[in-house]
Amino acid sequence: MIFPEDFVWGAATASYQIEGAVKEDGRGQSIWDTFSHSPGNVANGDTGDMACDHYHRYADDVELMRELRLAAYRFSVAWPRIQPDGSGPANPRGLAFYDRLVDRLLAAEISPYVTLYHWDLPQALQERGGWTDRDTAHRFAEYAAAVYDRLGDRVRHWATLNEPWVSAFLGYGNGVHAPGRRDPGEAMRAAHHLLLGHGLAAARLRELGAPHLMLVVNSAPVLTPAQVNDPSATPGEADAAATERVHALLTGQFLDPVIHGRYPEQVLEAARRNGGTGHIHDGDLEIIATPIDQIGINYYNPCVVEASPGQPADAAWPGSEDVGFRGADAPTTAMGWPIVPDGLSRLLVRLSGDYPGVSFMVTENGAAFDDVVENGRVHDTDRVSYLEGHLREAHRAVEAGVDLRGYLVWSLLDNFEWAEGYSRRFGIVHVDYATQVRVPKDSALWFRDVIVRNGL
Repeated sequence: MIFPEDFVWGAATASYQIEGAVKEDGRGQSIWDTFSHSPGNVANGDTGDMACDHYHRYADDVELMRELRLAAYRFSVAWPRIQPDGSGPANPRGLAFYDRLVDRLLAAEISPYVTLYHWDLPQALQERGGWTDRDTAHRFAEYAAAVYDRLGDRVRHWATLNEPWVSAFLGYGNGVHAPGRRDPGEAMRAAHHLLLGHGLAAARLRELGAPHLMLVVNSAPVLTPAQVNDPSATPGEADAAATERVHALLTGQFLDPVIHGRYPEQVLEAARRNGGTGHIHDGDLEIIATPIDQIGINYYNPCVVEASPGQPADAAWPGSEDVGFRGADAPTTAMGWPIVPDGLSRLLVRLSGDYPGVSFMVTENGAAFDDVVENGRVHDTDRVSYLEGHLREAHRAVEAGVDLRGYLVWSLLDNFEWAEGYSRRFGIVHVDYATQVRVPKDSALWFRDVIVRNGL
């Protein structure tokens, strides 16, 4: 089961989850610093203050990537390191860290894939409204240009946002992520301003000469309970309408404006019910539809729903009235997420048809399990099985004609897993948080062999 000759293999991380050094070299405060230090928000009171200490250990981590034969490393830049207050001149010490990281990656023949925003908004901008404030989109474009000005001579691959659905609806809708707001109207405005920021940044990066632009979304096939294990199952009219509505809210809300220059009607109706559409200004959709080259897909599990008359909208899903969110008849990870590998191929085939003209990359795929170090090894057979199953489905998508260019495992390292703190381990490399010792798990060694073979 061999992948195309130029298929890209790699791993992904995010700044707040691994860097630590939250008060060094002029870094400002982010919304995740504030959120994690507020009691009750994160499991066990954990914070990202130290995380994996990647800020100091990046050279060793790059050497580890080289040993694992990674061809690509997707990392995010911490906005508060570059602009501590969210605007103004770039902080040279913050830029210097990413300068060193990029040079080290290139010396190891690893392509850097830069994500400009992976959720660590400067706290100073949140105090002015964060993503509910239209001005934040313009500040983001300025920040993107500052980073490109420093790294653009060596970095070809640029992603604007990571998972804007999560930023908007878990950050401003149900409040389980930073900044912890709970207002569906704010979430709808935040979602639009994130897209506007994406479009403004993409246009600016194009002007500056960026050769390869992408948007990274968390997406999933939206299925009825019967469809989880039977792709041929045909839902009734009400269930089919429920799945299409949730698909529009999860995926169409972000990719339709970027690729087609319009919002799905279900999204506009959700906005009308939650504060109106006044935040969508004339000309916004033209900016948001600035052409990009690739869509990054972060896939973990399907979204399972069915029609449920009278059900109020879920706090994270404005517009989901009369829809019930259900579990799936499938094994689960330590996060409680159902393991449905063929959801990946189903998703990629659908998106390839809905959004022609752009390529795709799996920018995150992985699983948390309760790993244990035994005699210096981590025998994470469950993770190997998870990854192998999903890679088989990625290959199936390629065979079905999907223009899939690469696969990045989530994550390189065990790390700060947002509201779950350090209680969940997604890494293919084990991190002892007390000593910062790294131990490649069996999954890392298995993945190295996959890369060497370019397949299974």
